Amino acid sequence: MNVELRHLRALAAIGDDGTITGAAAALHITQPALSRTLEQLETRVGVRLVDRTTRSLALTEVGRRLHERAHAILRQTEDALTEAAAGARPLRIGFAWAALGDRTVPLLRAWRDEHPDTPVRVHRDDDPEAALRRGETDAALMRTTPSSGGGLEVRTLYRERRLAAVSEEDPLARKPSVRLADLADREVVLCATAATTAGLWPAGQRPSAFEVANVDEWLTVIATGEAVGVTAEATEHSHPHPGVRYLPLSGVPPVTVDFVRPRTPTHPATAAFLAHLQHMTSAAGPLHRLHQRSDDEPQVY
Repeated sequence: MNVELRHLRALAAIGDDGTITGAAAALHITQPALSRTLEQLETRVGVRLVDRTTRSLALTEVGRRLHERAHAILRQTEDALTEAAAGARPLRIGFAWAALGDRTVPLLRAWRDEHPDTPVRVHRDDDPEAALRRGETDAALMRTTPSSGGGLEVRTLYRERRLAAVSEEDPLARKPSVRLADLADREVVLCATAATTAGLWPAGQRPSAFEVANVDEWLTVIATGEAVGVTAEATEHSHPHPGVRYLPLSGVPPVTVDFVRPRTPTHPATAAFLAHLQHMTSAAGPLHRLHQRSDDEPQVY
């Protein structure tokens, strides 16, 4: 099957932009040339990748899968060429909003001291799983379960407690801790990039809730007293706010913090970095050892 990088670039651009016009502009080629390249790709793989009419364009299911793989292949090719010309690139680690909380800086400093020739770069992504599947990062720190789609391996690092986030002027702010029942009649704000509250409340007892786009908006809504929030412990360390009080939330399960990587590594230092994380987090204190999973078998998604 004679598929060239230009074919994959064409599909990647079309899937990203959603139009032939925009994709052609991004690739600096004409629209007819892009359409011919797409037709060549579909002919060579023997399946339709894009459903298109005079008014709309959408990737087929096969097209979506290949679009994701195309990004990864193009990224790996670019990395290989860059490494050949300039040496090994940094290990890229993605996260959604809180990385590893107060452990993040000590962990990265320790890695730098032990592996000075292999720098690590952390990348905040609204969707770290998507960035990982596209090959934009080599691994991700996640507090949500990856979607089923194959190709990813999950290792649990530790579990951390949940916190309630309330305005400093809220009556709840004077309590040492709160329960879900204390929030049942309150408006709850959810952050689109930190969705760890699903399923906490029993059916029929879920409070009214609304979603905001990012952590900054989430904090502002809580600080003004418009709503309360529920989050993981790391948020308190990564996103302190003068108008927000974080309180332990009792009677709820902890949040699992996972290290997610491709089953086929995209960087030679990925396994060593995982071992570094496991060593550092297992030594973090009794609470984290208590919540550590007893098995060390990876979960595959």
